[in-house]
Amino acid sequence: MARNIGLNVQPPVEECQDVNCPFHGNLSVRGQVITGKVVSDRMLGTIVVGRDFLHYVRKYKRYEKRSSKLHAHNPPCLQVKVGDIVKIAECRPISKSTNFVVVEVQKP
Repeated sequence: MARNIGLNVQPPVEECQDVNCPFHGNLSVRGQVITGKVVSDRMLGTIVVGRDFLHYVRKYKRYEKRSSKLHAHNPPCLQVKVGDIVKIAECRPISKSTNFVVVEVQKP
């Protein structure tokens, strides 16, 4: 049975034994919740999420496009593939560059 993580997301149907899963392990989520597109899933247990945003430049009174990539832990109970739209939540540092965990998969 999946535990309530405090966000308005559907828990996954299948169970997993991952200690870093917010639903079946003991990883707590807090802070930012970001939506983005999966750019890479080639790492073991980690995905790369890209997000695009607009930044306002006061001097020219215009917006410029910017993008960033974030690493997120991929629990085995959520099958995430490249191209999926995912919702990631901030958590404690899992590794050197991974500070987020996938909490919901929204199909493209």
